[in-house]
Amino acid sequence: MKKAIRPFLTALRFLTILPLPWLSHDDSECFPDSVKFFAIVGLLIGLAGSIITYLLSTFLPQAVLSCVLILYLSAISGFLHLDGVADTSDGFFSSRPKEKILEIMRDSRTGAMGVTALVFLILFKFCALISLPYEKLVLAVFFIPLAGRCAIVFTMNLLPYAREDGGLGLMFYKNRNREALWVSLFVFLLAGGMVNFVITFFSLLTLLVVVILFGTWCNRTIGGITGDTLGAVCETAETAVAVALSIYFYI
Repeated sequence: MKKAIRPFLTALRFLTILPLPWLSHDDSECFPDSVKFFAIVGLLIGLAGSIITYLLSTFLPQAVLSCVLILYLSAISGFLHLDGVADTSDGFFSSRPKEKILEIMRDSRTGAMGVTALVFLILFKFCALISLPYEKLVLAVFFIPLAGRCAIVFTMNLLPYAREDGGLGLMFYKNRNREALWVSLFVFLLAGGMVNFVITFFSLLTLLVVVILFGTWCNRTIGGITGDTLGAVCETAETAVAVALSIYFYI
């Protein structure tokens, strides 16, 4: 029982800020197996976000509620993925060789490119949420974090790890995590299909486009992915799905 639940708890601890000390010793041993639970963690984040949306929608205007939801979606992971967006942007937009880009991305300081990317990403996410029909916010917040965590798993299966000297992201690799890929796809289709089949298909299509385009960019720029780019693809997928849903309901 403990052997089966440890990878799930490892994924939950890594992807959220929830204090879960139980079975936390030697989490690094469970990193590769924890990837197949990323989608489930995204599903739980989405469910919690939907409940928060439902409760707060009774007395908060949509603009304020959208800000609260963006804060929730960012803070639940300890702003880890937004940090990935900043580091990736600083490196990728530097127009430097691969080795220098990876060096820039490892620097904890955030430059102008990183700040600009964060501003526009949050702005697009806010505009998407505020553009949605008020009664559809619960639905959107359910899909957004699920799509983001699935994007991480899909991208890991698409590209190799780029850093020759290793890094945090490398600890999660295990034969490209094929099992995690199919589990994530199953969770996305099953959970989404139970809510709304059409929106599930629309969101999945958007997610796949983001993964392919972003993955192609990563491959051409640094020859693979890093932990920072995985955080960036998560945030990019979340934002893209939010924008896509706002367009879907607008049309």
